[in-house]
Parts: sequence; structure tokens; C-alpha cells
Amino acid sequence: MIIVENLPVPFDRRVWKECLALKEKGYGVSVIAPRDSMSTEPSREELDGISIYRFSPYHSTGGFLSYLFEYAVAIAKSFWLTGVVLRREGFRIVHICNPPDLLIMAVLPYKLLGKKIIFDQHDLCPEIYQTQKGLREGQRNLVHSVLSFFEWLTYRLSDAVLVVNDSCKRVACTRGGKSPNDVFVVRNGPSEESIRDVSPNPNLKNGKPYLLVYVGMMGPQEGMDVLLRAIRALRDSFGRDDFHVHLIGGGTVLEQMKCYAKELGIDSIVTFAGRQNYDCVLEGIATADVCLCPDPKNPLSDKCSLVKSIEYMSIGRPFVAFDLEEVRLASGEAALYATPGDEKEYAALIDRLLGDEDLRKSMGSLGRQSVLDGLTWNHSKNSLYEAYGSVSGRMGSFQRGRS
Repeated sequence: MIIVENLPVPFDRRVWKECLALKEKGYGVSVIAPRDSMSTEPSREELDGISIYRFSPYHSTGGFLSYLFEYAVAIAKSFWLTGVVLRREGFRIVHICNPPDLLIMAVLPYKLLGKKIIFDQHDLCPEIYQTQKGLREGQRNLVHSVLSFFEWLTYRLSDAVLVVNDSCKRVACTRGGKSPNDVFVVRNGPSEESIRDVSPNPNLKNGKPYLLVYVGMMGPQEGMDVLLRAIRALRDSFGRDDFHVHLIGGGTVLEQMKCYAKELGIDSIVTFAGRQNYDCVLEGIATADVCLCPDPKNPLSDKCSLVKSIEYMSIGRPFVAFDLEEVRLASGEAALYATPGDEKEYAALIDRLLGDEDLRKSMGSLGRQSVLDGLTWNHSKNSLYEAYGSVSGRMGSFQRGRS
């Protein structure tokens, strides 16, 4: 039984790929997830052999108490639905996905009943809060301490931990106290099938020779304001009027960034496409000449893998990023790296790529080959199987059926 709080399923691509991979391996899979407020999804559905149970979430309006109420509602509804799943289908393994790390409270009774818990750590929650609140490295307050406690508790009570990269594995082993043998790196790579034949859509260029593309969430920690200022610099300081910008993704600052683009005078060269399905995401990347990764350097971005960078590489597109530790480790020479916070240098690197077709092609080819050699989902799901095999092995012989 998999529980996710912050994204609907199957829209959450990582969770859905995990569901399908486990079903393929012979596990019976049930998922508890929030209902998408933008759609008419049923509260109970079976899709591709996966049982999906949805609850209506409370959406925070901002502020500590509002977030606390959102998570309290999610925990209560998840706890109730776990009982429904247990009666209808049964389960032996509970797989909880953060954020938040509070989901451990929804499944604690099942730990006491002998069920095994797998913690799928998508993000480092203390670092998310630290970044959003502008706390310095090592600076703490009450909320940060509470988040750190629940992260530790989730580590402590989990039988296995899934992480997205080696940096997060080090965190799980150091401050989480987990044995390296209980922590498994399951990267957010695309499937080989999804990136095999992707066609560009020239209409996205809006009549310009070149297209710049961003894919991802638009929250306060993604650096969208920095990106928009860099785009203005590319036009005004470097004298380019031969490009259009296509931004794919939704999030809490989407409307704010639309207003900011108007304020900067670049709204005519920027399209905010909003949230798109995966086929449209890949189409946008395939149409791009240069892709964009504007995440600023902070304790979170330095440790976390950025899914967008792997997606750019998988379609063979070069990208510009700020110099972040984990992005450089994963991407190498498939990207150009600006000094963190230097918008003018970021614009200069875009300008350099737009002016050098051979460099764009060589970087794109290198990135795509790197993904095919070791970063696709076909590689990652083997690590997922190892994690489940480890947990199942502690429960005696594995029998096909609901887990």
C-alpha cells in the first residue's frame, strides 16, 4: 500500500512508475492519494491493475496553522483509508512518500501490527523549510526542529528507505542513522520507451528561430524570478530578439510570475503553459534549442536531484544551470554552469549556446547517452526491487499477491 499526500496519482510520475514496476514484479498494489481539484477523478478507481483510493484534500492558504490543518486532514483521511484498504484488499508493506514526513503518524498502528514500512524520501523537508524561510546553514527554529524530529522518526521506524540520489543517501545514513544496506537509490529517470520517439512542435517557437524551455514546479524555491530577469538580460543586454520562452508547470507562484513578466516587459516573449501532461512536457523539451534550470544554490538544491535536468538530457537537449553539487554530478558536460545568483552570467551562457549549434548538439548527445547508460527508469526500478526484496525477505518467503 503506497500513500502520497502532495500530488494526485497517476499524475505523480515517480509514484506511478513505482506502482507499475511493482505490479510487473508480481506485487498487488493499492495507492492512497489526494484527488486532483482540477479534475473529476473518482474516489475509487482501478487503473492498469492498480487500486487507487482518493481523498479530497484541504489546500493550505499559507501560514503555519494552515499547513498544519492541511497535513492533519491528510493524515486523518489517509489513516481512515488504510483501514478500508486493509479490509478490502489487505497489505503487508506500507510505502509512504514525503513530503510531508508526518505520514508516519497515519501508519504507526500498522508498524505495531507487524507491517513493514518503506520510506520513499522524495525531498528533504527540513531543507525545504530552511530554504523557504531563508534560514542560514545550521540555523534552526521551532518549526525546523519539529520537521527534523519527524524526519528522524520516519527514518527510525522505516525498514527501508528509498532516496533519489547519493547525497540524500548520505543524509539518511548520517542524521537518519540508517544502515547503508537499508537505503536504496531510486532515481527519477524516464523510461526508455517514453523518450524513444518524441517529435518537436515548431508552433511552440511562436515564429522565432530559437526556443528556450523550462519544465518543473513553480514554487518560491525554484528561482523563477531569477530566470525571468535573466531572460530580460538576454534580450536587453545581449541584444537578442530571436528567441521565445516556453515555461511548463504549475505551482504557488505561477500567477505571481505572470505578473512579474509583465512588470519586466517580457510577457510578449514568454508563454506560461501551466501544468501539462507528460507527452506535452516531452514535446516541449524536444522543441527546445536550450533548456533552463534556474534553481538557486541552497542547502536543498545542492543535495537534491532535479528531475528536469535528467528529462532535458534524456531528449538530447543542453541546458544552463547554476552550479549545484548534485546537478553537476549527474549532468557533467551536458550543461553549462553559471555562478550561483549571477543572472547576467546565466544569460551569457544561454547566449553562448544559442550562437553555437555544434556545441548544442555535442552537449545534447553526451547528455542523452549518459541517461541511456545508467539514468533511465529501467535502471532505477532494479533498485526498487532490491528494496522490496530486502523487506520481503524479513517477512519470510514472498508470495505473489497483495503487499
